[in-house]
Amino acid sequence: MKIGVVSDTHMMKKFIDKSIPYLKECDLIIHAGDNFSDSKYIHSETNVGIMAVRGNCDFDNVEDELIFEVEDKTIFLCHGDKYGVKYGIDEIEQKAKTVNADIVIFGHTHIPLNIEKDSILYLNPGSLSLPRRVTYKSFIIMDIKQSQINVKEIRL
Repeated sequence: MKIGVVSDTHMMKKFIDKSIPYLKECDLIIHAGDNFSDSKYIHSETNVGIMAVRGNCDFDNVEDELIFEVEDKTIFLCHGDKYGVKYGIDEIEQKAKTVNADIVIFGHTHIPLNIEKDSILYLNPGSLSLPRRVTYKSFIIMDIKQSQINVKEIRL
């Protein structure tokens, strides 16, 4: 299964639009918050199913965390602000272990991250609009096949 992962799009459609050709080829899109309304726009432009959560800049009355299965992998999705991800992954790591996550997807920092710790994959796609500590806008294409996870960072 091919999954597009975006976060921190902040209603900047001119940058979101640059990701659409890649996202159209996905089986699922995941949006890790800021701004939830962008997930609706992405869905309208791609016709691909989307899982999305509220971020700290969102006022939509939607979930701020989701736990779901994809290809026998448990994914924990949140924005990350409630777990202090700007200061490290210690708090979100505790939550990941509590929910038996295989993959944790979050945003908030606007900084791309792809690390594995204690057999849990932690992913932050960076930001499609306002990157920090890097000079490029980014998102992720993740491919899950037969328990293998391949993660590719797309830089715009």
